[in-house]
Amino acid sequence: MRQEQFVAKHAPSWIAFEAWLDARADRPRQARADRDWRGLPDEEMPHAYRRVCQQLGLARRRGYSPAVVDRLQQLMQRGHNALYRPPPPRWSRIPRFFLAEFPRRVRAEAGYMWLAFVCFVLPLVATFALVRLMPEYAATIFSQQQLSEFESMYSSDVAGGKLGRDSGTDVAMFGMYILNNIGIGLRTFASGLVGGVGSAFVLVYNGVFFGTFAAHLSNVGLSDPLWRFVCGHAAFELTAIVIAGGAGLRLGLGFLMPGQRRRVDALVEGGRRGALLCLGVAGMLLIAAFIEAFWSSIGAVPASIKYSVAGVLWALVFAWLAFGGRGLRDAD
Repeated sequence: MRQEQFVAKHAPSWIAFEAWLDARADRPRQARADRDWRGLPDEEMPHAYRRVCQQLGLARRRGYSPAVVDRLQQLMQRGHNALYRPPPPRWSRIPRFFLAEFPRRVRAEAGYMWLAFVCFVLPLVATFALVRLMPEYAATIFSQQQLSEFESMYSSDVAGGKLGRDSGTDVAMFGMYILNNIGIGLRTFASGLVGGVGSAFVLVYNGVFFGTFAAHLSNVGLSDPLWRFVCGHAAFELTAIVIAGGAGLRLGLGFLMPGQRRRVDALVEGGRRGALLCLGVAGMLLIAAFIEAFWSSIGAVPASIKYSVAGVLWALVFAWLAFGGRGLRDAD
């Protein structure tokens, strides 16, 4: 077929395809809402794109002029971009993930979560009891300088009446808490690559740290400011650390005991599941940092109010993880 005949035969379809690209490709949401469109139907667009690709191949093979080839090349490229571009982000999935999908994923890994809970809570309770009975044991975990710094942060004469810190504005401390908390969560998960031992070690270490810290401040008469400070954000922070540890244990133990799968497949699957859990953990730690900076540090709020708010937060966290997403169909 001569070039003139080829162009005359297919030009109307090129014009229709180009009109569709101009009118609908760049604004898909508005295009779906437009009921007055009378051009190329949307469901015909993939077929029209394949025809353009075929015609481009014919034009090249037959040696048609650069003008024809370039026009078809541009139509093909624009059609490819419209057909194969990634879908726009579905922002509606974010609330669904945190409210429903994340707690469902936590419950799906209940065995690992309970194991992480034991690794964290048992050392915390045991160390707290030991240091309460034997105060000198705190010096084997922390240096005297560290113990003095802890005491100064919770003493009654802290400048500005802020609990849990010597200085810094609420906004500055919010940023610092975000970096510190999320860093702990990610390390707790990522260390699970070492056969799960790393996550278990981080959980035990943090349990010993918090237990010794709390027991020492209680021994020196600073239990009231300590508990008024930690009770508010602890619901999100401590629970998030346990969840990150459970995700790390699943990652490591799944690699050691892959079952019928290859170890690399088990590692990839564990990493995917763990990454989604860590996304929820990051959200929890962000909330914890906000509460810690703007609520927990207020020293003028009575203990009764602090404990009441903490009780509500703990109840919300437990109810969210226990019942969130029950009865809902999978998003995909």
